[in-house]
Amino acid sequence: MKNLNQVSLAGLRVVEAVGRLGSLKNAAEELGITSGAVSQQLHKTEHQLGRPLFTRETGGLKLTSLGAEICHELTSGLKQISEAVALADRDREESLFLSVAPLLAEKWLVWRLSSFMKANPDINLRLDANDQLVNLNHSDVDACVRVHKRAPDDVYSERLCEHFIYPVCTPEIAERLKEPRDLLNEVIIRDYNSYYRWSDWLAPFGLKESQLPRGHGFSNASLCMDAAIAGHGVFLGWDTLVANAVKQGQLKIPFGHRCSTGRSYWFICREGALRSPSVRKLRDWLKEEIAQTAVEYEKAVKV
Repeated sequence: MKNLNQVSLAGLRVVEAVGRLGSLKNAAEELGITSGAVSQQLHKTEHQLGRPLFTRETGGLKLTSLGAEICHELTSGLKQISEAVALADRDREESLFLSVAPLLAEKWLVWRLSSFMKANPDINLRLDANDQLVNLNHSDVDACVRVHKRAPDDVYSERLCEHFIYPVCTPEIAERLKEPRDLLNEVIIRDYNSYYRWSDWLAPFGLKESQLPRGHGFSNASLCMDAAIAGHGVFLGWDTLVANAVKQGQLKIPFGHRCSTGRSYWFICREGALRSPSVRKLRDWLKEEIAQTAVEYEKAVKV
């Protein structure tokens, strides 16, 4: 097996996946890496072997006769390797380490975890409430959920949803808010460490933040939301922060307009992590729950 030293085993996996699935895109999806990474690995492996395995045609990639023969053997060999790895997984309890921002964990995730646990009783989820950047290539964290303007580099990223802000308050205060201008007569709760500004939400209505009355200021969004629940004023919240309080009737969304922050929620993991069925299950569950939260928002606005 000394000839294996001359070629990357990861590259052979890429060759097999592209040959079997017929495209860079499909291979990238299965391997949990980008199409660009698949293409780069393919070129590297062909160079290491000293032979072209694919022809580049208008319709895509086509296996050469040698490439077809090699892919056939690789499929058979990798299947045996997969079966060998499965032996190590047998009867082993699966554990996943997920890192999310503290507010996301406290106000949204923990209230929804029961459905994941029920659907995946064999997976133990370790939750790290942390908003610091994590080097996934040098840590035991399996995946992160973060809010960014764009996809981070050097990792696999998948956009979960756009990030929006909108006013929330108690049902009693909401009764007095018939139009955005009515906010000029209400106490405004401000998070003085927030990226998000009232001016962004008010702009479409021809209003300015300077027109709003002075109100209470707090150092973080969690305190602001608690102040809103206590009836101290109107707060500029967002889906994953206020969804549970709205669902329980503690807060109400008085207006149908919401404003994009220019940021999005991203599911982030190291390249290749999606080869793990458990990581894929976690990713899919998060996408479903985020989508359900959007549905809950629409229902709450219509009430």
